[in-house]
Amino acid sequence: MIDQRLRELGITLPQASAPAANYLPYAIHGDLLYISGQLPTNAAGELTRGKLGATHDVAAGQEAARLCTINILAQARNALGGDLERIRQVVKITGFVASTPDFVEQHLVVNGASNLLVEVLGERGRHARAAVGMAALPLDAAVEVEAIIAIG
Repeated sequence: MIDQRLRELGITLPQASAPAANYLPYAIHGDLLYISGQLPTNAAGELTRGKLGATHDVAAGQEAARLCTINILAQARNALGGDLERIRQVVKITGFVASTPDFVEQHLVVNGASNLLVEVLGERGRHARAAVGMAALPLDAAVEVEAIIAIG
């Protein structure tokens, strides 16, 4: 069902990326899957860099958050042995938005992630969340999103 929905949306999940430093890309504790922060890297491996309010507008930020979420789903698929149907509920996401001091629409940027989760997972994709403005993110990424997912 989830794989079918991804196909309908024209989304092909990439291979889960390896960590860039000394951390795990995901950790499972009990029935919770913690996905480390994912950056907005597209299928060609290009990273969306820059700051909201300077080099990017809200729509570009939403697309970056969407890319982060595609990478979250790729990590989840890897963690769950290829079976995304094991996702019971996205519990919480946190979106970090590199932005200028006067940019105050982080919540709208992170909607790119929230909307995709609901498009792909339906009710299982509804979640609690935080949207936080940051002075800078790793590799000059525009957005980073992490997730906590209940699994079965």
